Amino acid sequence: MRTLFLCLIVISAGCAGNNEIPNTLTEQEKAEGWQLLFDGKTTDGWRGALRDSFPAKGWLVHDGVLEVLPREEGGGGGDIVTEEQFGDFELVFDFKLSEGANSGVKYYVTENGYGKGALGPEYQLLDDVLHPDAKLGKEGNRTLASLYDLIPAADKPFNGINQWNTGRVVARQNHVEHWLNGIKVLEYERGSDHYRRLVAESKFNQWTDFGEATRGNILLQDHRDRAWFRNIKIKPL
Repeated sequence: MRTLFLCLIVISAGCAGNNEIPNTLTEQEKAEGWQLLFDGKTTDGWRGALRDSFPAKGWLVHDGVLEVLPREEGGGGGDIVTEEQFGDFELVFDFKLSEGANSGVKYYVTENGYGKGALGPEYQLLDDVLHPDAKLGKEGNRTLASLYDLIPAADKPFNGINQWNTGRVVARQNHVEHWLNGIKVLEYERGSDHYRRLVAESKFNQWTDFGEATRGNILLQDHRDRAWFRNIKIKPL
């Protein structure tokens, strides 16, 4: 009973994913079709957004972690994307933010599809207390775990700055969910009238089909603020 109680505490805290060893898959996960997007040692499977190779600066792999470097330490290498594209999927990632940090995880990313950069819906990663972006947008739709500039996340169980947290995105047949540390914080329907209305009222209003690609890359954002990622895994659905 004591062991079970301790396990429940660990799960509710939203620790570093499903495994005790970071950046690994269990036999059950392998059987279910999960695949690692980061092996903890290399940047294999990633490249710079709108580039053919991985950035020469701004990103660092060490101690099983993929770190975004701040501007004062040579940051500014740019966003990175998976070499592979995905349709329906379940994505899980551990992240840690430094004080005042801004980052994000985008999905269904289209590179130059709209004539401007690598764009797609974004799971926002932000220090809601210290970063000014938290007070912009509408009703908190630029805060942590929100669908950036479109839908605010609610009832967020955040472990805190400089602590590991687990994000999750489930996308199936245009129904998308954002989760934070085991709790669903928002859901929406891509391509619905409501979604398109939100896009029309957002900074993405010049692209009527924003976020509606059937397949796209996963993107990790470089905002020149320190952030860390590990246990990045995906299961095509």
